[in-house]
Amino acid sequence: MQYILKKYFGLDLSLSFYAIHAGISNKLEKYGIDLVRIALAIVFIWFGALKIVGMSPAQALVEKTIFWFPPKVAVIGLGFWEVAIGLGLMVKRFVPYTLILLLLHMIGTFLPMVILTNICFDGSPLCPTMEGQYILKNLVLVAGALSVAGKYKLIS
Repeated sequence: MQYILKKYFGLDLSLSFYAIHAGISNKLEKYGIDLVRIALAIVFIWFGALKIVGMSPAQALVEKTIFWFPPKVAVIGLGFWEVAIGLGLMVKRFVPYTLILLLLHMIGTFLPMVILTNICFDGSPLCPTMEGQYILKNLVLVAGALSVAGKYKLIS
């Protein structure tokens, strides 16, 4: 184990905690944003694919939110949008453009909090339902996307 830690992570267990922490921090500084980018890509591809094949637990929420489109069109269209975001995040040169699609999508995901408050909250804005919690977790996706955006800038 010590050999693996030293060879692949540059960690020597005989070092102090602070030295080990510094070694891990250096690796996270180098690779952390790429890990966030790939994790976001996986989540978007996975959730989008579920919508495309009709297996998304969010299907009813999407149908009620995007009521101006036929339900099947709304759900499948959103699924393809999410898969496109995920694939765009996988290709580094597309990341700046993809982040625009992602942030526009995130604005839409918070729409139920405004137009479907009875579904998203249990009587109080401080008590979200499961649907409300499902939507609120998108704050983490937004924070991750903004972190990735800081690394992948448009090149002129």
